[in-house]
Amino acid sequence: MSSFQCPFCSSSMAISDDTLCKRNVSFESKVGFTYQLGMPENTYSNLELSFYKCPNCNQFTVFAKGVGPSVKDINTIIRPQSLAKQFPNYIPEAIRQDYEEACAIVNLSPKASATLSRRCLQGMIRDFWTINESNLAKAIDKLKDKIPAPQWRVIDGIRRIGNIGAHMEKDINLIVDIEPDEAQKLIKLIEHLLEQWYINRHEQECLYADIIGIDETKQSERKRTE
Repeated sequence: MSSFQCPFCSSSMAISDDTLCKRNVSFESKVGFTYQLGMPENTYSNLELSFYKCPNCNQFTVFAKGVGPSVKDINTIIRPQSLAKQFPNYIPEAIRQDYEEACAIVNLSPKASATLSRRCLQGMIRDFWTINESNLAKAIDKLKDKIPAPQWRVIDGIRRIGNIGAHMEKDINLIVDIEPDEAQKLIKLIEHLLEQWYINRHEQECLYADIIGIDETKQSERKRTE
């Protein structure tokens, strides 16, 4: 990773000794030691703490990652509590809450995170497109002629991946896992749709209103000079 986006101010920072500090803690090493870029991972189990300092807002972002066989399942963000973006209030609160929860548990339970992304998508289709089918598959079918074909295929993919967490397999001995990076990609798509649907529409409405206001003002000025 050559750069990192600050979750507090959204600015991108280059990775260097000025912006990233790592410490490894373990029982094998009684004191922590400074991680240098390019240093090979230790062969014993330890907890790797990564501190990112944003040069723009001076906020710290902190991650904890388990290194080694005993703690390899640890991979979490400590500060802030999640990397969820702060979306504007004109997006319905229920949709924002589902999105934020999906972000908060993406490493703890990727399958549950994927299910929340699916739920978030269903709420967006109901609210933005006013498609009120209770069955998500039917709602997505009605969306087919309203959006580009590649986007429709990806949206249906969210539904099907989210189903893995929402429904038990017919064979209860069959376990289909979802990895954290896979659940994170679903979140990225939700963010993309929120921006493309809600934010773009809002910005378009504001732009149209501004231009209409300018036109009305200019026409009023013309009438005063006649």
